[in-house]
Amino acid sequence: MTHRSITLETRGALFAFVGVLMFAATLPATRLAVADLDPWWLALARAELAAALGALALAVTRQPWPARTQWTGLGITAGGVVIGFPLLTSLAMTGASAGRGAVVVGLLPFATAAASALRNGERPSRAFWLCAGMASAAITVWALRGTQVTPGWNDLALLAAVAAAAVGYAEGGRLARTLGGWQTIAWALVLTAPLLLLPTLWLTHALPLQHAAPSAWGGFVYVTVFSQFVGFLFWYGGMAMTGVARASQMQLLQVFLTLIIAWALLGERIEPSTWGVAAFVVMLIWIGRRTTIRQTAATGVQDGR
Repeated sequence: MTHRSITLETRGALFAFVGVLMFAATLPATRLAVADLDPWWLALARAELAAALGALALAVTRQPWPARTQWTGLGITAGGVVIGFPLLTSLAMTGASAGRGAVVVGLLPFATAAASALRNGERPSRAFWLCAGMASAAITVWALRGTQVTPGWNDLALLAAVAAAAVGYAEGGRLARTLGGWQTIAWALVLTAPLLLLPTLWLTHALPLQHAAPSAWGGFVYVTVFSQFVGFLFWYGGMAMTGVARASQMQLLQVFLTLIIAWALLGERIEPSTWGVAAFVVMLIWIGRRTTIRQTAATGVQDGR
């Protein structure tokens, strides 16, 4: 492995980690927002305002239009991370517990790696799948401990959110290699903006939004600026540098980062057992990053490890 490839992969891991750090506050911020704001309006309005940020960035930097062959991929990306995941998690967080929401984080890295294997030609080794599966299972079991296990519609929405985000992450990571990391999410947002404009305006007029508490608006601002736009600049950039499957495993840290943020900002207690699970997951991520991931001709890149 060359010095350049080591540097590029390290940068990719750092970019992915920063994106995950920003995503870590998404579910808590969403719960704050839907306490007073309609979940449908939240999902649509955050996409519209984030699209305005994306359009501004594209215009200021004078980015060229995507190639005709890239529009389909942008549509898939937008369907997964601009519409599907935000809407489904907004609906689920109106009734799902924090533990149930954490399952999204536990399952998403494995689902993203699987989607990338199907779409992008990435072929992780058995050792990678073993590490990813064990880490996802550990987080899922830990998140569901002591909770009611009877599934409900919120759980179906969360599982659908996992599928939507996995496809959107895998497709966006593939596009980022040629289109650029922040350009991918910016164009995906701009692509959906005309489709969502009329329902967003209608809901804005029909709903009593003026009665929402400041905390709800704070949650809305966070998921709009950081969860829907800035976080993706780092996330897709990291995927472009280090590969979708490898970058996806950084998201296994998200649930623990969320707990640390809640402890620092809200004073919430962290159980001692949490640190043991976190250490186990970090160890599996460390091992998984040293496993082989082959690239087929679908991506045009060969991983020599």
